[in-house]
Amino acid sequence: MYVAELRSWLSAPNPNRFPYKTVVHAYHSVGKHFVPTDLLELLGEARTALPEISGPWPWLRTLAAFLDTALDKPDKRYEYPTYLALPLLELPTTDDPVEYAPYARSRCDRRIAQLVTDVLAFELAALDGMTTLLPMMRPAPELVVKRCRHGLRAIQPTLARMGLNIEPMAGGAIEQARDICALVRADMSFGERHSIDLSILPVYTVHDEYLFLRVLQAFETMFALLATHLRGAVTALAVGEIDRAVSFITSSTATLRQTAPLFSMLATMQIESFRTFRQFTDGASAIQSRNYKFVESLCRKPDVERVDSPAYLSVPEVRDRLMAGQQVTLDDAYTRALRSSDLAEPEHARLTEAMADFSAALLRWRTTHYRLAVRMLGNATGTGYTEGTPYLAAVRTIPVFGTVDAISETIPDSTTADRIVNL
Repeated sequence: MYVAELRSWLSAPNPNRFPYKTVVHAYHSVGKHFVPTDLLELLGEARTALPEISGPWPWLRTLAAFLDTALDKPDKRYEYPTYLALPLLELPTTDDPVEYAPYARSRCDRRIAQLVTDVLAFELAALDGMTTLLPMMRPAPELVVKRCRHGLRAIQPTLARMGLNIEPMAGGAIEQARDICALVRADMSFGERHSIDLSILPVYTVHDEYLFLRVLQAFETMFALLATHLRGAVTALAVGEIDRAVSFITSSTATLRQTAPLFSMLATMQIESFRTFRQFTDGASAIQSRNYKFVESLCRKPDVERVDSPAYLSVPEVRDRLMAGQQVTLDDAYTRALRSSDLAEPEHARLTEAMADFSAALLRWRTTHYRLAVRMLGNATGTGYTEGTPYLAAVRTIPVFGTVDAISETIPDSTTADRIVNL
């Protein structure tokens, strides 16, 4: 079917009429790693035709992003951002004007709620026997209940900020998830639904890869928000707006803590399922996360050995900014504020406490990430040509700031972190 539809489209290309549904179905049927050559060739022809197509810019941009994401493997540029289809999610970027920082919260809240409820809707459809998508290794019903409970817990603060919270929530986790999924879906614009529907291109047909992709996309959205807010904090400090800077930093800390239940949700992945689809994700690794590295490098300038390691060599655009000295860090802004005669002692104390609290929250996030990776990977190597869990073990305690130590907080040891990811 896709051959006829794509050939018909190529005869009169129009970005509004691209057969997305048919193409996505073909990818879902076998997984991105096993897409037939004739489909890849037709999609390549469609991409070649893009410069000659007229139409609304947003539609052309979406089609270009979709084709680049769909063709990453044959193009030999498959990596973490294309695996997660991040260009289709249109997250905030470091090139956005810093004046947009106050509005990034609502934008990212909406996206996180949409991603989490989408995976819950998929879980419910599979439980009800209403979908044949990704049929391998379906989870047991009790596992679906766990996923619903953790997912709802992760987005409860987000839904409240969106004005979509249901209080009190009647029924069990399954019934609550049905209500929330319907509510969030009804609140979405056509463009939001379209981007969500296009941004799930698993490499294989294992059920749990859907969960894996959506949770990682939610974490990427979170780090995009943190990067935006930390830029806002740096800018505020530069003009002496301490209250504004503290607000951005404390908001970032709250975001890290509120999304922690996503780790518990991700920990419900069946290890055998994860190891099955992971065979086909070689080349894509979280070490390639631009958003995470932007957050790290906004806090303080990384040590030279880290900048010259795979950590930053894997994200060349972030490294290039660092090498060009284009980025002022929160450490830099903090130091300059301390040297200013305008910073009163109470403001100094509040700023220091906010940064220390953020540092503790990020260290906790790293440790939980590491423990979950140990559980899933064991001693296996990473998929981005890294050492895997030994790499995470080595970098999880790197100081967040050079000027401020983390607030004294119990960073999870193996037992505590295992409890977090098994709730």
